[in-house]
Amino acid sequence: MDLHEVWRLIGEWLLSSGLRVLVIIILCVVALRLARVLPARLIATFTRRETEGEALKRIETLSSLLRYVLTALVLSLGMVMIMGEFGISIGPILAAAGVAGLALGFGAQHLVQDIISGFFILLDDQIRVGDVVQTAGKDGVVERVNLRMTVLRDFSGNVHYIRNGQIDIVTNMTKEYSRYVFNIGVSYREDVDEVIAVIREVDEDMRRDPEYGRDILEPIEILGLDEFADSAVIVKARTKTKPIKQWRVKREFNRRLKKAFDARNIEIPFPHVTLYMGEDKDGSAPALHVRQTREQSG
Repeated sequence: MDLHEVWRLIGEWLLSSGLRVLVIIILCVVALRLARVLPARLIATFTRRETEGEALKRIETLSSLLRYVLTALVLSLGMVMIMGEFGISIGPILAAAGVAGLALGFGAQHLVQDIISGFFILLDDQIRVGDVVQTAGKDGVVERVNLRMTVLRDFSGNVHYIRNGQIDIVTNMTKEYSRYVFNIGVSYREDVDEVIAVIREVDEDMRRDPEYGRDILEPIEILGLDEFADSAVIVKARTKTKPIKQWRVKREFNRRLKKAFDARNIEIPFPHVTLYMGEDKDGSAPALHVRQTREQSG
């Protein structure tokens, strides 16, 4: 076969199969771009009834998974169609892939377990991007979740990669709403009713504050005198906030409550230490030598 014949065959292939390969590549590029945009919009139409923060969490979590699945599907179909245009038989490749997948499944049981666990975690809507959770002995904000692993970033900035197969118990602290429980200790001499009244006043003042009021969903719930501790009586209460806002509200509430207690001379107890110097065998106590010195100025 001479060079002229080779160029003729190449030209015929480009005008037939080559054009089809080009069209397949263009369609794949368009499909990949759509896979990056459509999942979020599609999922948003089914989450309009949820609150804004919760909807955003669910959209981000499910759309990232859907983008991954669509991208893998588009690339796989595009590759198979291009191989067919080059005259490569797809059947033996698919059969070999099936056998290899079966062997890989036996050898990668942890991977299969992770994928199955991740599927049910996402199906049950247990974890979403932006939630604060405790799981597998770690806690933090969910930065990414997919079929294989969940990624958390804790308060110190450390990132934890947790295989979904290791997740058996999930404690979600920011699902739909959050609560914070207060254990407020005051001295035994204080009037409990007065303390409860001050707590309600501080809560009402915070709910009127435009900076914090929008984060508090309900008036504070005071459960009453909960415990007689060693040096204090404990009043238990709890507040309901928007997701992930409970710690912000708690810190400001404690600050205002401390100032309110100080203004009304309500004592917040602190540990007291009693010194015991011991005693001799005859029952007398040893002398405690106390020496006072005065510094002379200038």
